Amino acid sequence: MVASPLTAINGERAVVFFFVFRVLSSLPLSLLPHALSLSLLSVFSLFVEIRADGSLSLFKTRPGASSGIMLGAVTLPTVMLSKLIQLSRAFSLQQIEIGELEHMTMQFWAASACCCGVLIFLSILMWCAAYNKNPHFSCSVWDAKFSLSCVILFSVASCISLATISHTGFNTALKLLWLLCHGFAAVKLIQHLLNTFPCCASIGEALLLTSGLVLYFGDMLACTISKVCRLLVSPELVSIRYGIKRSEIGIIIQGVLLGLLIFSAVFKFVIHLWEYFSRADNSESRKNKEIRRSLIFFASLGFTMIVVSPSWMMIVLDFDVHPILWIFQFVLSEPLKRLSLCIYWLGLIYASVLRFYNISKNSKIERILLRKYYHLLAVSMFLPALIYQPKFLDLAFGAALAVFLVLEIIRVWRIWPLGQLVHQFMSAFTDHRDSDILIVSHFSLLLGCALPIWMSSGFNDRPLIPFAGILSLGIGDTMASMVGHKYGVLRWSKTGKKTIEGTAAGIVSVLAACLVLLPLLASTRYIPTQHWFPLLIAVTTSGLLEAYTAQLDNAFIPLVFYSLLCL
Repeated sequence: MVASPLTAINGERAVVFFFVFRVLSSLPLSLLPHALSLSLLSVFSLFVEIRADGSLSLFKTRPGASSGIMLGAVTLPTVMLSKLIQLSRAFSLQQIEIGELEHMTMQFWAASACCCGVLIFLSILMWCAAYNKNPHFSCSVWDAKFSLSCVILFSVASCISLATISHTGFNTALKLLWLLCHGFAAVKLIQHLLNTFPCCASIGEALLLTSGLVLYFGDMLACTISKVCRLLVSPELVSIRYGIKRSEIGIIIQGVLLGLLIFSAVFKFVIHLWEYFSRADNSESRKNKEIRRSLIFFASLGFTMIVVSPSWMMIVLDFDVHPILWIFQFVLSEPLKRLSLCIYWLGLIYASVLRFYNISKNSKIERILLRKYYHLLAVSMFLPALIYQPKFLDLAFGAALAVFLVLEIIRVWRIWPLGQLVHQFMSAFTDHRDSDILIVSHFSLLLGCALPIWMSSGFNDRPLIPFAGILSLGIGDTMASMVGHKYGVLRWSKTGKKTIEGTAAGIVSVLAACLVLLPLLASTRYIPTQHWFPLLIAVTTSGLLEAYTAQLDNAFIPLVFYSLLCL
């Protein structure tokens, strides 16, 4: 069923439209094809979301959440476009080389291709449902013409843009093929995620995760192809990013994540193979099978992290020394500061987790409110490190993400002897957005703080960009929840829980934090060039998105805030 024009634009969609409009209004004329493609993607995603909201029976999505298709479809392309605007300023000042600008252009189109591919896939699903006389879906000739027009215009805009960074038509065709591969991979991945982990995410949340994973691992694949097959594959297609020097910390994080991906696939295959050949042996006890499975798990994990992953970094990315040795050298290069920071972090984590775990087991405090204390913990942990030890914080975020991933794998697969213990411990901090199948809240908080810091490496002419996650989640979201819970009276909607008082508190608290932070940054290493009116727009937009969205705000709000701060 298609919504009427009056009900089509709700609060979340209005905020998303304003977010996209704010970015588009800052574009230089050289990025006009990018503006056209993002506009088409926004309209197309709104069209698909309106049609899909009539029935969420396409997949088993997270209960209580809207589809979020529009927000999920435009967020990552808009982030890439905002970064491209920032790099265009840097290139005009001759502070970066053309290769970095071309790489970001490819990243924008790859992210857009992922989202566009998924939107086409969802449209086809709804057309098939309408063809099969599903009463929840309707399809008309106008729907088909409109969708096809968006796809054709999007393709034309991408061809024009890619032709400007290609020397021949053949190279343009290769780049378009690379984008098609991204779109196809995104479709396959989102199907796998929504079917393997039902009721764990909305379509928009799954779309954001899918496009991010395809974009990130596609970059790894490009580097690998460029190194191994330089004579067989066009270097211009796959080596744009490879030709740009990467930081050692960025290489290590990429290598570790690639290792965990390879490990998960290999371990699952080995276990299936082992169970197939051991079916005939019924004499072995279940305990012994669990122990043997656990030994295979930890041995495979150790081999992957010590041998396979470092080998990829050293061969493909020309890492000079073994990454583990480099980490020790890096930490011990400033032992007093970095080891003291580790002790400070461990003390905070131990005291906070022990305290909040006992409270969560015995107290009647709302779980969502209790978890906001972890947002404050993130501020106290990350803010001092970001100001005084930003590179070490980059590495620490990568290590924390790897630990979280390993613990979640152990919990999901119930690896003896830690699987059940980890599950019981993590269950104490879950809320309605988590499920027994997959717990994502701690990942979203960590990545929400880490991604703006990682993406702001290199050229950065906006001092508050690295702090986008810490400010929006650690301060803004926390104050909005606490003030709204205790003092909130006026609600944004009749069915929602978010209050105007909470949103106002979140916006004011972030602005106050920026007022304190900018002079502090000026006294350390930054030159504050952040203008207050654009900052006010960025803070207000992210605050309104937190008020209206039913999606996982830890995932979307930092990226939206980051994009607006780049302008």
